[in-house]
Amino acid sequence: MKVYIDGKFCDEQAAKISVFDHGLLYGDGIFEGIRVYNGRVFRLKEHIDRLFFSAKAILLDLPLSHAQLMAATVEACRQNELRDGYIRLVVTRGVGTLGLNPNRCQNPSVIIIAGKIQLYPPELYEQGMAIITVPTVRNLHSALNPAIKSLNYLNNILAKIEANNAGCEEAILLNSEGFVAECTGDNLFILREGQLLTPPLSAGALYGITRRVVMELAVESGIVVGEPNLTRYDVFNAEECFLTGTAAEILPVVKVDGRIIGDGKPGPITTRLVSQYHALTKASGEPIYE
Repeated sequence: MKVYIDGKFCDEQAAKISVFDHGLLYGDGIFEGIRVYNGRVFRLKEHIDRLFFSAKAILLDLPLSHAQLMAATVEACRQNELRDGYIRLVVTRGVGTLGLNPNRCQNPSVIIIAGKIQLYPPELYEQGMAIITVPTVRNLHSALNPAIKSLNYLNNILAKIEANNAGCEEAILLNSEGFVAECTGDNLFILREGQLLTPPLSAGALYGITRRVVMELAVESGIVVGEPNLTRYDVFNAEECFLTGTAAEILPVVKVDGRIIGDGKPGPITTRLVSQYHALTKASGEPIYE
């Protein structure tokens, strides 16, 4: 594997950063997860846009332009001959002192890893997933805004640990008001009375790229899409439920906190959206090979 670090590609074994990098010391940095399908990088512009939004929110000056980051991402796929896979684009604050002061970090680092990923076993896509609600609460907007896709993912990791301890792969995080925010790594959707509903961004949901694509596909199919505050009660009584994420794509949920969702199988709307999403991913994106 060839890894991009600050303008150069190096072998996986040589891909190293300083122990004084504030991305390591303090989680001070941002990242994006991006998919490659059939030789095309899917929704690359949207991912780079979101990276810039995160950077602005934490006052991190990106060392590359939008176009340069897109080109470097595509080149990372070329270097690894990756036609179907996953890209992790990371920007750290850079090397600094042992103190917190980010002004001591002069040069942010850009790292691009292009490889493979499989979050969930294939049978979960066919049969659906059981998830739980965990005690860990989503970060407050006033503390660390969930819209910032930062390297400090401890909030999500703690919730993931609680899910794993309960024998589940995923978990729902509520916000401080008790409304559904999102899952540990994915956005959540339910179908109720023919409407597709997902928590609003104000509830603590990430600005999910896949979330937005699914909403667009639903509207194109004539499905009404809403973003109301949702409670666990709403999820329990949903006709269908599924998760969305760049790596996970669209994953059906058939049980939440022991309650069966619908008839306990992936629903027809979920199945239709999965087909539409797969068709879209194979047909669009930034080409790797020309």
